[in-house]
Amino acid sequence: IVTWGHPHFGGDSSSMQEQLRNVQQLQTTRVAFAAILNDGSVVTWGGKNIPPPSSEVQHQLRMVQQVQGTNAAFAAILEDGCVVSWGKPRHGGDSSAVQDQLRGVQQVRATEGAFAALLSDGSIVTWGDPQLGGDSSSVQDQLRKVEQIQATDGAFAALLSDGSVVAWGDPKSGGDSSAVLDELRYV
Repeated sequence: IVTWGHPHFGGDSSSMQEQLRNVQQLQTTRVAFAAILNDGSVVTWGGKNIPPPSSEVQHQLRMVQQVQGTNAAFAAILEDGCVVSWGKPRHGGDSSAVQDQLRGVQQVRATEGAFAALLSDGSIVTWGDPQLGGDSSSVQDQLRKVEQIQATDGAFAALLSDGSVVAWGDPKSGGDSSAVLDELRYV
C-alpha cells in the first residue's frame, strides 16, 4: 500500500508499512483506512479523531470477510457471520445494543453515521446515528425477505423479494419514499 496526503486523514501509513503486506481489501471512513490482509486480519491507520480498535476488538478481528465504514467507524463481517464494530459510537462504532442479533450476516452497508446488516433470514439489523438510518424501527415490520440493501449518505433502501423497496433514514437523503411508493413495485 502506498499512501499520500494529510497524515490525519490516512495519508501517512509509514508506521504500518510492515503490516501492510498481502492486502485483499481496502475500506475507508471519512478520515481513516482499514485493510483486510490475506490471513483475515485487519490493519487500520489515519483517523486522528477515530479511536483505533481496542485490544479486545483487535483480538476479534480474525477471518474478516468484509469491512464497511461510516464517517467515523468501521464494521467487519467475520467468517462465522458475526460482526465486530469500532470507532465513534454515534457513528456505528458501538454495536453492543444489537450484538446478539448480528448472526448470519450476509452484507453490511453504511451511511455517514449508521450501519445496516442483512441477515441470512432476510431481516435487517441497524445501529448508529438514528437520523442517518441507525434506527429502522418505523419500517422494521416491512423488512422481511430482504434481498439487497444500499445506502446513500444518510439513508438506506432495501430491495425485497417481491420487488418492492423499503427506505428509512434522513428524508433529504432518500429515507422517505412515501411519495413514490406505488412506483417502487417490481423494481
